Amino acid sequence: MTSAVSADQVFAERYRIMCSRDSRFDGQFITGVHTTGIYCRPSCPAATPKPGNVSFYLTAAAAHEAGLRACKRCLPDAVPGSPAWNLRDDLAARAMRLISDGVLERDGVPGLAASLGYTPRHLTRVLVAELGAGPLALARAHRAQTARLLLLGTDLKITDVAFAAGFGSVRQFNDTVTAIYERTPTEVRATRRPLLTHSVPGVDPAETRITLQLPARTPFDGPGLLRFLATRALPGVETATATSYARAVRLPNGTATIDVTLAGTDAASALACSIRLTQLADLAPLVSRVRRLFDLDADAQAIDHHLAADPALAVSVARAPGIRVPGSMDAEETLFRALIGQQISVAAARTALTRLADTLGERLPGAKSRLLFPTAAQIAAGGRGVLRGPGARIETILRVAEALASGELQLSAGQTRTELEARLVALRGIGPWTAGYVAMRVLGSPDILLTSDLALRQGAGRLGLPVQARALAARGADWAPWRSYAGMHLWRAAGVPALPQGAVTSKQTDRGLEHLTGQPAG
Repeated sequence: MTSAVSADQVFAERYRIMCSRDSRFDGQFITGVHTTGIYCRPSCPAATPKPGNVSFYLTAAAAHEAGLRACKRCLPDAVPGSPAWNLRDDLAARAMRLISDGVLERDGVPGLAASLGYTPRHLTRVLVAELGAGPLALARAHRAQTARLLLLGTDLKITDVAFAAGFGSVRQFNDTVTAIYERTPTEVRATRRPLLTHSVPGVDPAETRITLQLPARTPFDGPGLLRFLATRALPGVETATATSYARAVRLPNGTATIDVTLAGTDAASALACSIRLTQLADLAPLVSRVRRLFDLDADAQAIDHHLAADPALAVSVARAPGIRVPGSMDAEETLFRALIGQQISVAAARTALTRLADTLGERLPGAKSRLLFPTAAQIAAGGRGVLRGPGARIETILRVAEALASGELQLSAGQTRTELEARLVALRGIGPWTAGYVAMRVLGSPDILLTSDLALRQGAGRLGLPVQARALAARGADWAPWRSYAGMHLWRAAGVPALPQGAVTSKQTDRGLEHLTGQPAG
């Protein structure tokens, strides 16, 4: 009886959201209208259907399984993703994080299940129960969305798009795209705006260049996130300005470079992302990692509303609405940056990391001399001659590099926070701060407050909060489940003069994190 009432309450809440056409919930669930046979985003401007004609789904794949096709008017696939896959840490959420990174396309259902530690049968049962669709249906939806990106973002031949998106045949590709979007692939392509070609001057012919718009759930503090990245940018590996970010990255099948620029308005924020890929099969995982780096799917309005209820945070929230927690493009790189940056200034960490990358990293040809951050194997082999500082720290870094290179230590978006932190602290020389920081950035865990962090406690003091770790942790309990975002406000406060509690004025400018000392330098 309780579950039936709960289900009715969920339906009623989602129906109210649909009636209000609240765009904040786009991507968090899908509205299926059975009389028209389509599924929409909650904010779709079409006439409101009667409750008896509506079903709600958590994934596009579940809507496809119900025989529905995507609405041509609201384009439900062209919205930010669900923040639930970071907020939740259960099997279904971890599977969705890996699926978005392309694991299902590369390794199939058995590989996905093995990476999560379960049998394919159990994984399928859980996904169908939790999300309304099994792994194969989720893979089909993922391939269709990748195909749409390629059709709209490149001039590749239709046949090349089919296989690049992961389809086994052109016929399967045509049937799936037509069934989901009620347009043939050629008709989908005809809806795009003029784009660049497959090969561009100055680019290696083996590369493909793609331009995409990646929507962000608003409000979106893109400038604040870019300041965070710019303060830590490693010359050669990455560059960041007030409005852009560029870097090289390794992917499962090859390498890529990205150039990301802030675009849109506060009402419709987005990133304009120019991508150069050596392997088209890496498009989906690359897009997923860019979205995670910029935390585009965070439920910003819910986070701000919750944190602003604490008077000590209200001013900071008002000054920086839509603050984000930076994610990670590469889990191993994030770990090394955290290890090298412990207990030193951001500037010192950047110097040490730049020397490491310049000496051991691989330089990409024809990519503006862009460097790839060195792999764990490269650091294990050559790090001793490059790393500086206390011997114990160097030994820890080399030990971690060897463990990663051998496979003894693995980092994955499919891990639970508890599992990832336990594996890290089991290694001598890694403590709770490093484990928590890596979990926050690699997994996107929204509820981590690093109370042992000196800069974070300094920021807390500036906002009138306790500066002792235990007392701050107790006060921060009220910020759950968004303590990672509260921590970003505290780090930000550490870099600005103390502010009086009260109204925000136009003269209260944010000087960002440029002057931070101590952790986190990664």
